[in-house]
Amino acid sequence: MSNPNVETVTSTADRIKLGLAIAAFVAGLVGFYALAGSPTIARIGAIVAGVVVALVIGWFSEPGRRLVAFGQDSAQETRKVVWPSRKETIQTTVAVFAFVVVMALFLWVTDKTIEWVLYDLILGWK
Repeated sequence: MSNPNVETVTSTADRIKLGLAIAAFVAGLVGFYALAGSPTIARIGAIVAGVVVALVIGWFSEPGRRLVAFGQDSAQETRKVVWPSRKETIQTTVAVFAFVVVMALFLWVTDKTIEWVLYDLILGWK
């Protein structure tokens, strides 16, 4: 279900801005390959210039502003996370490893039991 209060329609101007941003990024990539004989710094400069121009153009579009706001909100949420202590992390890791070992042993015993029933008892191959 979509929220009716959130405007999701992109205007024509915003679409043009996003198209120009994509074109600037692609131009940076094309510049990188077009400058194959040039020094590496010039090739990297072409990519960086294309990315910077694309970001600047994208910043002035509504979807670009929403993306930045989303990134800021995400950063705020990560500050709210209560991270486990070192002791809790070690305890959880040990529990996971113990479970993996127990499950591996269970699957091995199950496999050998099925193999014994199938090949020894039913088919008599061993």
